[in-house]
Amino acid sequence: MIFKPKQLGKVSFPEQTVAEEKKSCMRFGPCGIGKEMIFLNSFYFERRYYLAVKSVKRIFKRVAMSKGGFTGRGVFASIPYLVVEYDNGQVKQCNFKREDDVDMFLERFARIRPEVPRHSVEAEKKLRQKAEREAARYLKELTPEAQAAWDTLERAKKRLEDDPGRSNRLARAAKNKRRNDQANPAYKWVALAIVIAGALCATYGVYALVTHETTGIYWTLLGLAAVFFFSGAHVLPTARNNRRAIDREWEQARDDMKTVIGPDFPVPPQYAHPVVLERMIRVIREGRAQTVDKAFDLMKKDLKALNSSVQVEQEEYDEVVLIKPIFLLCNYE
Repeated sequence: MIFKPKQLGKVSFPEQTVAEEKKSCMRFGPCGIGKEMIFLNSFYFERRYYLAVKSVKRIFKRVAMSKGGFTGRGVFASIPYLVVEYDNGQVKQCNFKREDDVDMFLERFARIRPEVPRHSVEAEKKLRQKAEREAARYLKELTPEAQAAWDTLERAKKRLEDDPGRSNRLARAAKNKRRNDQANPAYKWVALAIVIAGALCATYGVYALVTHETTGIYWTLLGLAAVFFFSGAHVLPTARNNRRAIDREWEQARDDMKTVIGPDFPVPPQYAHPVVLERMIRVIREGRAQTVDKAFDLMKKDLKALNSSVQVEQEEYDEVVLIKPIFLLCNYE
């Protein structure tokens, strides 16, 4: 092992055990989860540190938003972090590229140690306040029909939560397909032209350096910058980032969900996500619907009404950006 993971916390493990766990751990972005330890990244290296699972006292997600953050636009619209508190108040913050990787890490860790808090102290306070406001919205008693619909949705939601990988894959595939369908194909050709021009600049720069021309270094840097920027920005098509692969990923995710949930599930397979069911449950608890079908129709109507001009709380924003691409892709049908 070239870079041996460094120990965090008071609990240490034999070098061989650390190496084996790092090799076999479940990876989520730059971090990973093993049987007895988790692996956390440094700014430059993935899984650079290890920490005993039993040493974790609190673990949660933090999202740094740039100006105009909740639009989700721009290169630096949001930066997700995984924050781990351990031992005597020590904290390790890990930067991620994808927010859903943080969510999947937390979901997996919750299975190992469900008693560990997964929100910051400040977030827990806000959640309690929100729960009090939510309680005021709901009816204290439901009709037998509404209660039966609620129970049906709760069972379906629990079924999806027990296997979150499929729901997450479905939402991720829908988001990728929606983004790809909306993208202007001309952008990729422009990016390709710039990358080719950058490669030519870099090649000429190397030649200029060899022949001792003073401008060689500038041409090299300019060319490499263009190549790296557009390659890293996921603009150019690759083996996984192309229309055919993205369409296939969406179809496989939808068909896989359809096979697993069966024909009696309360929502169509393309909408089988815990957040969808949770929003339907809220509609029933508010007394706006008595049946599953009516709750589904009202939930879709509420979701369709949310657009860029509507201001919502952070929790609802997280829900909307997760599931709305699915409904837009399927035209709410």
